[in-house]
Amino acid sequence: MFPAIGFVVLIAMVFGGFAITGGALGPVMHALPHEMLIIGGAALGALIIGNSGAELKAMGSGLGKVFKGPKYKKQDYLDVIFLVSKLMKMLRTEGPIALEPHVEDPKSSALFAEYPRLLADHTLVNLIADTLRLVVVSSGTLDVHAVEDVVDNAIKTHHHEVEGPQHTLQNLADALPALGIVAAVLGVVKTMGSIDKPPAILGGMIGSALVGTFLGVLLAYGLVGPIANRLKQVIDADAAIYHVVKQIIIASLHGHPQPLVIEAARSGIAHKNQPGFAEVFDGLRGR
Repeated sequence: MFPAIGFVVLIAMVFGGFAITGGALGPVMHALPHEMLIIGGAALGALIIGNSGAELKAMGSGLGKVFKGPKYKKQDYLDVIFLVSKLMKMLRTEGPIALEPHVEDPKSSALFAEYPRLLADHTLVNLIADTLRLVVVSSGTLDVHAVEDVVDNAIKTHHHEVEGPQHTLQNLADALPALGIVAAVLGVVKTMGSIDKPPAILGGMIGSALVGTFLGVLLAYGLVGPIANRLKQVIDADAAIYHVVKQIIIASLHGHPQPLVIEAARSGIAHKNQPGFAEVFDGLRGR
């Protein structure tokens, strides 16, 4: 919603301000399609040159995230705390053998089935299951710090992968002013070929050429750059849930008391989605 509102405000303020100050929109609108064809076509070509099909598809998915916003809400953070806490309690009270079926096949696990939204996130499920599978197969002999390194590496790898579309969009934003200059130079070349025309015609042609520079800068700093920045915000927000999983597993393996384990995870959640202390513990007692 907000990206769409921002786009409307951007267009209204730029073109409205130009018109209010006495600028004639006619020549700009006349040149806009041609300049957009050059700049947009060059940008599309550059994207195709610099990225694989999978990366372009990921960029399309990334644009969807910009408009949808972060995937996880407060209830999802509560659910992940409940799920991982129950798994760690099972490991502690019933042992690795009882835990093994749940981490070997999470889709068939009654525990995971209680949280369908979490189960739909394969990265989240794999992070939980793969980490606990290490604990199960090692019969509790693993060094906790080594487990933490494995979890950190898994989170880092995933984050690097999902950040790809954001980097692609930011690179495009950085290139757009130069592509605008390309369009402007072509306009100047066209103008120079008509140097014998009257000044009024030449002025219009030069103005059309300058629209290319204007458009490249506007797209870079008014649209694509902000979209890339918003996508980074969404990616970072979605990554927080993986750190909650890490905190609960690692703190539990260290043998810390459950209140400390839960608080370590809860306090790392952004205030917007952070469940209250009583809310978490009342929920755990009810399960």
